Amino acid sequence: MNPSDLKALPSPRFWRRVFCNLYEQLILLGVLAFTFLVPNLIIGIVFGIAIPSWLTFFYLYGVLALYFTWYWRRNGQTLAMQTWRIQLITADGYRPEKKQAFWRYVYGSLWLLPCLAVHAAFPLRGWQIISLLFVVALFLWPLSIYIDRKHRQGLPDRMAGTKLIELPRYTKKEQAPTKA
Repeated sequence: MNPSDLKALPSPRFWRRVFCNLYEQLILLGVLAFTFLVPNLIIGIVFGIAIPSWLTFFYLYGVLALYFTWYWRRNGQTLAMQTWRIQLITADGYRPEKKQAFWRYVYGSLWLLPCLAVHAAFPLRGWQIISLLFVVALFLWPLSIYIDRKHRQGLPDRMAGTKLIELPRYTKKEQAPTKA
């Protein structure tokens, strides 16, 4: 599809975003298991040390930044977005550049701030922290699409100058257009 066709496609609805986010979280379990558990186990077994939690946070943030920016730059879709037929484009209808994809990731991770505020006000433990992160990331953050009801673009997209679109469904007789 050419950029003008992509710009004309509708934005995904709330529940499509929620289910895409849920599927993304399942995929990220595998990504994080491979990139986090394996190195930590090797470092722990070979050297007998544990990586400090602050360094682990920045390491995981960097791994996720690479995952998202690489997929968004490559074809505008992560694995979950491909399944749910959602694509990230610029306001002009093109794939985002590296810098724009990175900033969308940074703006997209701002949902951590309300979680930190709640945790500071009401110290949470164990599963309470995980539940809070899950609920905010999965349900509350996607509600930001209703700030701009006309275009239904969330805060990260508005701040980064990008747009999420819902791709059309193709029947078996039709084939998805290929890149030229």
